[in-house]
Amino acid sequence: MRSLTGLPLVIKGVLTAEDAELAIQHGVAAIIVSNHGGRQLDAAIPSILALPEIVEAVKGRVEVYLDGGIRTGIDVLKAVALGARVVFVGRPVLWGLAVQGIEGVSQVFEILREELEYAMVLSGCPMIASINRTFINQYSP
Repeated sequence: MRSLTGLPLVIKGVLTAEDAELAIQHGVAAIIVSNHGGRQLDAAIPSILALPEIVEAVKGRVEVYLDGGIRTGIDVLKAVALGARVVFVGRPVLWGLAVQGIEGVSQVFEILREELEYAMVLSGCPMIASINRTFINQYSP
């Protein structure tokens, strides 16, 4: 792909540090951490659980985005706290579209924005840039 275009390449479906490293070696501009909505493999790791390993492996060399499992503004806060620069939303947008067309899509984004703002206020974050990993309680069962 790199030989076919000078445009920035973004690769989707990365779930391991090893694949993130390979993507960087092949010249990608960004990585989308995604399990493709869990449609490809029922037992695939959730994107949000793969995110920290990939952010750590990338070490800021490329941007890291997250796709999959975002249903609320709190989910957005968690993804940003774990290092996602961009968060993609799929199914909720489709649900909004199915229920009320373009107005439904707008409402979905408005709800997510309001929920994120509320979560930020409760967390003491005045801006997106102030969200960091300290807002996530990670534990091992």
